[in-house]
Amino acid sequence: MTLNQLTIAEARDALRAGDVTATDLTHACLSAIDAGSPLNAFVHHTPDIALAQAEAADKRLRAGDAPSMCGIPVGIKDLFCTRGVPSQAASRILEGFLPEYESTVTQNLFDAGAVMLGKLNMDEFAMGSSNETSVYGNAVNPWKSGDAPLTPGGSSGGSSAAVAADLCLAATGTDTGGSIRQPAAFTGIVGLKPTYGRVSRWGTIAFASSLDQAGPMTRSVRDAAIMLGAMASVDPKDSTSADRPVPDYEAALTGDIRGKRVGIPREYRMDGMSPEIDALWKRGAEMLRDAGAEIVDISLPHTKYALPAYYVIAPAEASSNLARYDGVRYGRRAALAAGDGVTEMYERTRAEGFGPEVQRRVMVGTYVLSAGFYDAYYNRARKVRALIKRDFDQAFADGIDTILTPATPSPAFPLGSMQDADPVEMYLNDVFTVTVNLAGLPGLAVPVGLNGDGLPLGLQLIGRPWDEGNLLNHGAVLERAAGFAAKPSRWW
Repeated sequence: MTLNQLTIAEARDALRAGDVTATDLTHACLSAIDAGSPLNAFVHHTPDIALAQAEAADKRLRAGDAPSMCGIPVGIKDLFCTRGVPSQAASRILEGFLPEYESTVTQNLFDAGAVMLGKLNMDEFAMGSSNETSVYGNAVNPWKSGDAPLTPGGSSGGSSAAVAADLCLAATGTDTGGSIRQPAAFTGIVGLKPTYGRVSRWGTIAFASSLDQAGPMTRSVRDAAIMLGAMASVDPKDSTSADRPVPDYEAALTGDIRGKRVGIPREYRMDGMSPEIDALWKRGAEMLRDAGAEIVDISLPHTKYALPAYYVIAPAEASSNLARYDGVRYGRRAALAAGDGVTEMYERTRAEGFGPEVQRRVMVGTYVLSAGFYDAYYNRARKVRALIKRDFDQAFADGIDTILTPATPSPAFPLGSMQDADPVEMYLNDVFTVTVNLAGLPGLAVPVGLNGDGLPLGLQLIGRPWDEGNLLNHGAVLERAAGFAAKPSRWW
C-alpha cells in the first residue's frame, strides 16, 4: 500500500507514531494527482500551499500538538472559498475570482491541521448529477465497465473521483439534493450529508440556501466521523448554524446496534427499480438484522411528491442567489458592443457566464417566483416540504432510529448518455436523496457491493436530526458486514 492509499485513521496513527511525515504523505498525493490528470478531478493545483501546510503540520506533530486532521492531505470542492486561490464554482462567470477570505469549513480543517492539495471539479454552481455542467469539462469516474468513460456523479464529482482514485485521503463535498451521497455511491466511497445547520455555510458559494450542506467524502465511515468532527462548528457568521456542541463522532462507533429499529420505507420501492438495487437493499437490511437491529416496515407517504417539490424550491432559491452575478456587483463582465446599454450588458454577461443547466434552473426559479405563479408552485412546494418533514418526524417519534434506503436508482452511467435526454431523466438520479435535504436530516451513503458489471453500488442510511453519531455507527456496522474492499483497476 502506498501512502496516498491510507485512510485518515491509518495516516493519523502513522503520523503520531512518527512512522511517516505529513510532507511524505503530501508528496505521495501530489504525485498521484499528476498521474491522475486524465480523471480531471483537480482543477486548481496548490502544491506550494500544500507543502507549506505539511511542513507546519510536521512541526505540530513533533511538538506533540496533533489535532484530528493534522497532516492529512485533502481536496477541496471548488464551491468553497479559499483565500487567494481560484474559487469558481466551476462557472465561467466567476473566472478570475480570488477570495480574500476563507470559508468556515476550510478554516476549520486548516485549524485541525489539514493540508489542501487543490480545488476539485464539480457541476457548475452544484447544479447537476453527472459533473457534465462544469466549465472545466467533466471529471471521470476511475471505475470502468467497457470502453465508455463513466460519470463520477454530481455535483461533487471531482471529490468522489479523487478519493476513489487515491489522489487524496479525503475531500469536502456539498449536498443540496444528493450531491455528496450520489457520487459517493457511484465511486464506491463513503459520503455524509450532515443535519442542516451542523456545518457552517459561510464562505460556501450558494446554490439553494435552505438545502445546501457541506460534508466529508472519505474511504471509510470512521474517516467520515473524524472529518465531520473537524468541519462542524457553530458559526456566528452563518445564522443557520446550530449552536450545538460537536460530539466525538469517532467515539460513537461502538459497533453495537442491538435493539435499534431500522425503518424500511415502502414508498422507496419505485416502479422500474433495478433488480440489483432491490437485492442490495434487502441484503443490507439482513446485514443490520444479523447485527441485532430490528427491521421495521414504515411509510413515508409524501415521498412521491419530493422530487417535484425539490425542483421548484431549489431553482427558486438559485434564481435569488445567482441574481448577484450580473457583471456589476459580482462576476465576469461580457464585452459590450458600441451602443449597448446596461440591459444588454446584463443579458450578455449572464448568457455568456452561465451554462445551459444553470440558465434552465434560473429561468424555472424565476418563473415559479413570479406574480401569479408564486402560490401555485412555490408556496405549494413549501407545504409539501413540511409534509415530507412531518413523515420523518412521525417515523422517528414511533421509535425508528435510522432508515435504510437505496442511495441511487442505478450504478454510474456513461458520460454523455443523458445529454440529449429530457432533463427530468437526469433529475431522477436524486429520487432517493432529495427527501433528506427537504427535511434537513443527516444522510450517509455506504458502499455495499458491486453490480454484474463490476461497478459499485451503495445504500443510504437516514438519521434523526443532530444524531450523526448514531447514524455513523449504523453505517460502520453496515460497512463491516458488507466488507466492501474493491478498488477501481488503474487505467489512467
